[in-house]
Amino acid sequence: MLVSEESAIVSSREAYLSAVEQLDEAGKLEENQAVIRRVDRITGQLITEAIKMRPETAKWEWSVVVIDDPKQVNAWCMAGGRMAVYTGLLDQVKPTDDELAQVMAHEISHALAKHTAEKMSMQIATSVGVAAVGIASDNKGVALTGAALAAMLAVNLPNSRAAEKEADVMGIELAARAGFNPAAAASLWKKMAAVNKSNPPQFLSTHPSPGNRQQELARLEPEMMQYYSPDAPHPVYPLK
Repeated sequence: MLVSEESAIVSSREAYLSAVEQLDEAGKLEENQAVIRRVDRITGQLITEAIKMRPETAKWEWSVVVIDDPKQVNAWCMAGGRMAVYTGLLDQVKPTDDELAQVMAHEISHALAKHTAEKMSMQIATSVGVAAVGIASDNKGVALTGAALAAMLAVNLPNSRAAEKEADVMGIELAARAGFNPAAAASLWKKMAAVNKSNPPQFLSTHPSPGNRQQELARLEPEMMQYYSPDAPHPVYPLK
C-alpha cells in the first residue's frame, strides 16, 4: 500500500468534485427526481449499514449522483464514499430495487475494503508519470493534481479477482442487512451478462466476472438470509 486510505479519500474528493462539476456543466446529471429519489433511498439504506460495519466511515462525505449516459452500464464508489451510477445501467439492465441494491452494495464494499487505495498504489508501482511524481512531491498543488488523476483512473481500472470476491461477500451481506433480498445478487449478474453480449458493459470490464460467479453468489444466499429482515425498519442515511 503506497497510498494510505486517508490520502486516497482526499484525492478522490478532488477528482469527484471536479468530475461532477464538469458533468453538471455539460448537462449530464440526471434530473428525473423519481430516479434520483430511488437511488438515494436504496443507497441511503446501504450506507446506514456500512457505517455499522466500519463506524469510522460516519465521517465520510457520503454522496451519490446519477449520470445521464444511456450507453454506460456502470456504477462506482471512490474512497470516502463518493458514488455514481449511470442511467445506462438503470435503463438497460432494468434492475429491481433488490438488484440495484446489490450493485451499490458491491461498490460500497470496494470502498470499505480500501480497494481504491490499493488500485492507486498499483498504478504508482507500475508506472512513471504525473500521479507517481505528484504524490511523492513536496509541492501540495502537484501532489493533489497527480493524486486526483490517479484516483479517477482507479475507477476505470479492473479490480483484482481477490478484490472482487471480497466485495461480493461483503456486498451481499451489506445488502441483506439493509433489507434487500440476497437472491437478487445472482439474478443481477445474470441480467448483467445478458446485456449486449457483443459489447459487454463497462461494469464487466472493471469487475471481471468468472463463469462461476452467479453460482458462488447463489451458494452464499442461504447463509445471508439470516441477515435479511425486509419488514424491519431500515433507516435511510440522509444524503446531501
